[in-house]
Amino acid sequence: MKSQSLYKHYGQWLGDDKTPPYKERLKAAIGAVLSEQPKDFNVFLEAMKAYGWEHKYGRGGVISFRTEGQEKYTRLRSSTLGDGYDKDSIISIIEDRAAPRSSKNTQATKVNLIIDIQQKMREGKGPAYEHWAKLYNLKQMAAALQYLQENDLLEYEDLAAKAEAATDHHHSLSDMLKVTEKAMKRNSELREAIVQYARTRPVFEEYKAKKYSGKFRAEHEAEIAEYRAAQAAMRELLNGERLPKMDTLKAEWQTLKTERRDSYREYRAAQKEMRDIVAVKMNIDHLLGLTEREKNKEMER
Repeated sequence: MKSQSLYKHYGQWLGDDKTPPYKERLKAAIGAVLSEQPKDFNVFLEAMKAYGWEHKYGRGGVISFRTEGQEKYTRLRSSTLGDGYDKDSIISIIEDRAAPRSSKNTQATKVNLIIDIQQKMREGKGPAYEHWAKLYNLKQMAAALQYLQENDLLEYEDLAAKAEAATDHHHSLSDMLKVTEKAMKRNSELREAIVQYARTRPVFEEYKAKKYSGKFRAEHEAEIAEYRAAQAAMRELLNGERLPKMDTLKAEWQTLKTERRDSYREYRAAQKEMRDIVAVKMNIDHLLGLTEREKNKEMER
């Protein structure tokens, strides 16, 4: 299995003046999502989507990713991104981390994070600090400290709880949006079927009046087929429900459209909140984890 250190972190480019190539941004996103320890590959894909990376499946089941502003998808495979950046390697990382874990965090949860971090920053030396500095920068840690202070997150367990709540809220809003969009799709398809049904019904009624004449059917085959298709679509969409009036459907559409607009606004805000706190938490997790490992090394000497 590939080492965890193989995967780059958002901290290697977040906050830089120059945006890196899409491949490097994708590798950074993969590293960030893996650090969240997703329970399986599907959760990994959902987390990648939350970070702004949509995916698709190609020939042979190859997965490709694309982010905002990117024209072509980037394939998830070692020959494109480098060793370890393929589906099997990522699944191996995820499954290895899926084993039962012990209690939270590396240090005691009842720790004032600001004091602990500032102490580490004042030291500014040693292998642990140097390792951390390769992944992060002072600008990011200053932003993290400001975030902790503004949100009164002085203990790690509070930070972890807030990050979990932000992630759950984001996923909840995503589910709500899917429900609304599904309802809008049904409404649109039903209105379209009703219009098609009303437009072609006179032709079908004449067809019935002519005792289903073969000659008439040949002359009006397209209209008859559209009528039957509209009738079948209405039956499937209504699923036994009574056919609503067109005015009712139009009013429902406007309501759903407003709900979707408001939900998207809340969703984007929740997405930003989740990304902000997850970035802060990963920054601090890494620093505290290195600090703990350094203590263990000292004890072993």
